[in-house]
Amino acid sequence: MIDPRLKEKVALITGGNNPFGIGAAIARALASHGAKVFIHYFRQPAELSNEDKKTPGSQDPGLAFFFIQQGKTADEVLASIRDAGGNAESWEGDLCKPKNVDRLFEQVEKAFGHVDILVNNAAEYSADTFLPIDASREDMKVWEGGPTISTIDVTSHDRHFAVNSRAVAILMSKFARRVIDRQKRWGRIINISADCAWGAPMEISYRASKYALESYSRSAAAELGPHGITVNIVSPGPVQSGYIPSEAEAALIKDIPLERIGQPEDIANAVVFFASEQASWITGQLLFVHGGHRMTIGR
Repeated sequence: MIDPRLKEKVALITGGNNPFGIGAAIARALASHGAKVFIHYFRQPAELSNEDKKTPGSQDPGLAFFFIQQGKTADEVLASIRDAGGNAESWEGDLCKPKNVDRLFEQVEKAFGHVDILVNNAAEYSADTFLPIDASREDMKVWEGGPTISTIDVTSHDRHFAVNSRAVAILMSKFARRVIDRQKRWGRIINISADCAWGAPMEISYRASKYALESYSRSAAAELGPHGITVNIVSPGPVQSGYIPSEAEAALIKDIPLERIGQPEDIANAVVFFASEQASWITGQLLFVHGGHRMTIGR
């Protein structure tokens, strides 16, 4: 087994409260290699459709199940890490609010003293479009049984960019200053983007804000490299974090050469690699982890 040399490193992972989610899988994976992990999270109330409200206790993947998981604290994830012998703490804050971006590092440093690895995983997602909404149109769906779509407005635009790009940029800047001040010349930033970030109908603000994240990441890689900080991007394809209904999963698999939906652990493995000593001469890279999904849908 390759040793990524992460023992006693301190990792901050944003968006890690969903036990079935990517953030939780990243936290567990880093902790399994001896890193101390600090999980940020935010429980955002979700608007469920009337159909989803009929099955609030469902254990089947879908929006109702997903929103239940997203509404949890990070306690379940913390317990799984601690039960396995890991060291983990958490804090809740809405990254849409600039003061919480400032406070996040204060909370991590209170718990562990400093941060070596920053994983920007938290994301704002709602489905929006340039088109006027007509509920009778069957083609205006992200996927069968997917989220309600709205026409883009100031709120949908600004919240996506506040969380998915502005918070990421500010967190990277604050992280860089701390690493430079410590004069350790070792730091890792791994930002989680999204397949099709260059643009996708019906998810226009989410995809655009992730594309901005990618641009910030490449600029950061160029500027921070001389200080020993690498910056890389992981771009997941369809990953089952609890939100994809079984019927939609079957349809998505048709466009994936490896013939399965991704699991959160697939993304976590890529993050561990970018954080590892083995990736010390890799920076500014975008790694698609999607089973070949992007090759089949074109650009």
